[in-house]
Order: sequence, then structure tokens, then C-alpha cells
Amino acid sequence: MVLIIMGVAGAGKTTVGRVLARKLGWNFYDADDFHPKENIEKINKGIPLTDEDRLPWLLAIRDFIEGMNEPAVIACSALKETYREMLEESGGDIRFIYLAGSAELIKDRLRGREGHFAGAPILESQLSALEEPEDALREDIGQDPESIAEDIIRKLDLKSMTK
Repeated sequence: MVLIIMGVAGAGKTTVGRVLARKLGWNFYDADDFHPKENIEKINKGIPLTDEDRLPWLLAIRDFIEGMNEPAVIACSALKETYREMLEESGGDIRFIYLAGSAELIKDRLRGREGHFAGAPILESQLSALEEPEDALREDIGQDPESIAEDIIRKLDLKSMTK
């Protein structure tokens, strides 16, 4: 099983994903690590990525999932339905968890963010590209990451490795 923690920049995908993976005893991967250098440079400059820019990135993630033989948690924006469908082509048991919250809360988070290439300027384009999933587990980012992870474990009936 692969749990994909999805949402816009600043929603807490990496933070929640790391907590969830720790609680489950699973590996964690950040989809940002699969971006080609050109994509990172664009995002750094606040230039929105196009579908064409995202294609090699999504294919790399899909291929990575296809080669997995153990459960994992992946933080990945997966903003559009077509992106999620492409990831599902890996043939694995994939579950999407959508981290949802108000634009104001996410903007506040991004303003205080340090050490990440995706800052506040990219949010508007991500919000306009976002196609909220109908079949994903929806989690409110107003909660703390520990509570969100526990809620995901409970709702998906998974076994936590921590008490």
C-alpha cells in the first residue's frame, strides 16, 4: 500500500507524511525529490509549472511506485485528477489523503517557511490548478500533524507502530 499525502504547497504534506510514516513504521518519500532541476528553478522563481513541466516528474514518481515492494508514504501535490490517475497507473494499492485548509492559513504557513524552494508566490497557481479529489480521504490541516496522522490511521484501519 502507498499512501499519497496530497495538497497545495504549505498544506503540510511533508510534515504529516513524515509523522504518519513514523507511526506506521513505513518509509517516507517526498515527491519534490523527483523534480528535474529546471522545475525547481521555476518554482524558486515563483513561475507556475505547466502540465508539460510536471509530466517527467509524475512519470518518475509513477515508475518509483511501480518498483516498490513495501508500504510507503509519499508527499506529492497531485493537484489534478489526471495526475492522480497517472500515479494510479503504477498498479499499486494507492490511497490519496487530501490535506485541505483555507488559503489564509496556507499563506500564513508559507510566509514563515524557510529552506524550501516552494514559497508563497507559487500558492495562487497551485490553488487554481487544484482539482479537489472526490475519492480521497480529506483531512483538515487546522489540526496538528500528530492528530492528522492518528486520524488517517484510524480511518484507514491501519496499525500504528507507536502507542
